[in-house]
Amino acid sequence: MKRFECVPNFSEGRDEHRLQQIVDAGKAVAGVTVLDVELNADHNRAVVSLVGEGDSLLESVFRMVQKATELIDLRHHSGEHPRMGATDVVPFVPLGDATMEEAVALAIRLGERVWTELHVPVYLYAAAARRPERADLAVVRQGGFEGLREAVRTDPSRRPDFGEAELHPTAGAVAIGARPVLIAFNAYLTTPDVAVAKKVAHAVRARDGGLAEVKALGFDIRERNRAQVSMNLTDYRQTPIHRALEAVRREAERYGAAVEESEIVGLVPEDALFDASEYYLQLNRFSRDQILERKLAPPSSSEAGDRSPAAARLQQLSVQELLRRVAARTPTPGGGSAAAIAGALGTALGEMVVAYSTPAKQTPTAELVGLAKELVESRGTFLELANADTEAYESVRIARRDRKAHPGDGAAQQAVVDALRKAIEVPMDTARLARRVAERLEAHRETMNPVLGSDLVSGLALLRAAAESALSNVSVNLADLRAEGIPVADLEAERDRLSGHS
Repeated sequence: MKRFECVPNFSEGRDEHRLQQIVDAGKAVAGVTVLDVELNADHNRAVVSLVGEGDSLLESVFRMVQKATELIDLRHHSGEHPRMGATDVVPFVPLGDATMEEAVALAIRLGERVWTELHVPVYLYAAAARRPERADLAVVRQGGFEGLREAVRTDPSRRPDFGEAELHPTAGAVAIGARPVLIAFNAYLTTPDVAVAKKVAHAVRARDGGLAEVKALGFDIRERNRAQVSMNLTDYRQTPIHRALEAVRREAERYGAAVEESEIVGLVPEDALFDASEYYLQLNRFSRDQILERKLAPPSSSEAGDRSPAAARLQQLSVQELLRRVAARTPTPGGGSAAAIAGALGTALGEMVVAYSTPAKQTPTAELVGLAKELVESRGTFLELANADTEAYESVRIARRDRKAHPGDGAAQQAVVDALRKAIEVPMDTARLARRVAERLEAHRETMNPVLGSDLVSGLALLRAAAESALSNVSVNLADLRAEGIPVADLEAERDRLSGHS
């Protein structure tokens, strides 16, 4: 059977629980694999990548559109990215032997079903477009939800391909189509001036005489205090990533700015990255047959995997990548996650000391066996706490944004309080665990190999740092919870009890 990728974009980038419900609806269909989920709070948008055979993939995507229609109300939606629907755009991408014509047929079938069963108007775009101008998604989406809601009633050229001249009251309309592989590539500038990003985008995009097969917009990413040039490379063989990046860099320099960093949203063909590597490394006479993983990996390995809407699990990152993420100009992973990671490192050193504390050819005592098992479990718990701290911070940020968008809403107010309680609970658990592991190691100090005394000291120092850092996070969040009018005396007492061990 022929396989296709589908990359639905949903107008939800802040509520991970809501997005997870949408993704889970699609996962329930056998034969479909969710490859990637990316969400962006400033854009208030999520991009999901999934792959499967025609009928199964169509059913999976329909269920996701159905759930998004149920959960997302565009009347209360705001974000940097243009949008006209709860499910904003659904492209089918042919893979392997699948053809563009077959992808178009899937788009049409899905479009008919979305209108018939959900009463959400559908515009066919890209290779599936029935009007020449609708090959360009920007033309289809012009005016966004608010503008299209009025235009569809009065302008015959704006009427949908499936449906009546009236948008769904909360879910708007959806663009469904077929296209080749697209690379979503963003460049962050060293300035918060969005006017600069818009000028750069104007210079590099194809429709204004810039690079072939490049669409670009300038956005204000307030959370990072940076302007962003957001690009879609619709044919990376005509304009590869490195050429787009260099063009942005040159144009930004005209306005006294530079490229601070870049990012890829969703999935990317490996050849596109190899193109960039060859360019920047100035490789000559290089064959991609030299790539070790291509020699070793099974053919289907690139299609494996599944990601939740949360950030990549910290324990899956290399040390270099973990440090880069901590150092980046982003709020997470921050001090709470770093505290838990310090606890994991301290525990790991304790494990090493315990492992070397039984002479060769002797059986370890039951006490040391029990301690070793406890340390292994504690190390895993610390790593889970590192992830939980990142998720807790994101929950607080999202809850505050929702409350700001819905002042006076009791549920939104309670969500802030609940999120702050979680943001206190996680570092409190980190501090408790760090103290407990340190106490257990101290209790066995006399039975441990003295040659590794410095390693034990280092481990205990890391555990103390983990506890102190975590309690600092507790104090910050306690102040925020107190400001919400919530009594915190019991939590302060627990914090002070743990601090008393310093």
